[in-house]
Amino acid sequence: MLNVRRAALTTLVRILEDGAYANLALKEAASAVEPKDVPYLYALVNETIARASYLDYIFAHFCKRQKRAVRNLLRMAGTELLYLNTPAHAAIDEAVKLCRSIGKKDSCGLVNAVLRRLDRERDALPPLPEAPVERLSILYGVPAFLVSEWIETYGEAETEALMSHPPLGTVVRAQYPFTAEELRKALPVASSPCSLDPNGLRLSEGFDLANHPLFASGKLAVQGEGAMLICRALGDVRGITVLDACAAPGGKSAYLASLSENTAKITAWELRPHRKELMDKAFARLHVSAQTDCRDAAVFDPAFESAFDAVLLDVPCSGFGLLSEKPDVRLHKDENAVNALTDAQDTILSACCRYVKPTGVLVYATCTISRRENEDRVRAFLAAHPDYTLEEARQLLPTRDGTDGFYYARMRRS
Repeated sequence: MLNVRRAALTTLVRILEDGAYANLALKEAASAVEPKDVPYLYALVNETIARASYLDYIFAHFCKRQKRAVRNLLRMAGTELLYLNTPAHAAIDEAVKLCRSIGKKDSCGLVNAVLRRLDRERDALPPLPEAPVERLSILYGVPAFLVSEWIETYGEAETEALMSHPPLGTVVRAQYPFTAEELRKALPVASSPCSLDPNGLRLSEGFDLANHPLFASGKLAVQGEGAMLICRALGDVRGITVLDACAAPGGKSAYLASLSENTAKITAWELRPHRKELMDKAFARLHVSAQTDCRDAAVFDPAFESAFDAVLLDVPCSGFGLLSEKPDVRLHKDENAVNALTDAQDTILSACCRYVKPTGVLVYATCTISRRENEDRVRAFLAAHPDYTLEEARQLLPTRDGTDGFYYARMRRS
């Protein structure tokens, strides 16, 4: 088994330097450390990702930029010192040992000196720029264009609260015919009912969900309240035809099946074969009956014209509503990447709106807090499609609603 700091460092290099997905890299790393060390592995990696931008800013005042392994070793040890309350002697000693063990003996003195200075000067660190956009972008590693948009929309104080919001914890729900009350009694840890959806239960602490009989038997699903509310935005789905056009990994389709007491006729599309396979496995575990297919939601198929009572478009998005849960969503995103997403979102909307029956419902949804991906897309769609009217739109915020930053708009076809 790997030392937890060694595993964390390898994982950070993969995520921060090579662009690996944090959830996949962490899952792989977790299999290589002692089970008791897994929570600390996740905390250390996720917190370091969230703090990397600010730590880079501090270290730039202390030393010249280092190469990959040493740069991430400093970030990780800096996170332990400033944010995880690791005793200074332990954080610094372990960092120097790790530096030596990865073959960077010549850098041990620098690592020791830089971290000791960081500890010594932690109450007098280099000041941040006064300009709000630059300050918050450095402090939280969020792209400046998004900081600017959020400040314009929510103000500086609320923007900082959104960017610094702690993780919300795990929410689970029962899958029909199992009930929320039955699940609450069967859970091995305490839970409390969620405020936005009565089927959601927020866990007081974690446990090995994936290997628990409740999970294996399909009685339990892990799903945040925001995602659950998006499903409820379709209204009463009992006995109707539903298309989930961007469905993988399948959680929303599964909840629609549960809400309908397995009476909805669900069609679920996914573009990528490996994600469709994951969705099919999830449906099998949760006993969901659905017609699944590898299909591009952006390409109109006349065979499905006016075929569904309700269509859900959980479109590809920037994911900026998940900053606290998935800190790596702040990485490698610029304004051009978001603009490319908005083009794809428009294309999917224009294709899939034709699948809705007259008087049927279309729900557009994202897991982001981005006006250009949310309100602007719906406004442009309605202007180009007068046969649709907006019935409800909602931007969920962790600071206000206690859930991830999801958005949905329910529109009805005349």
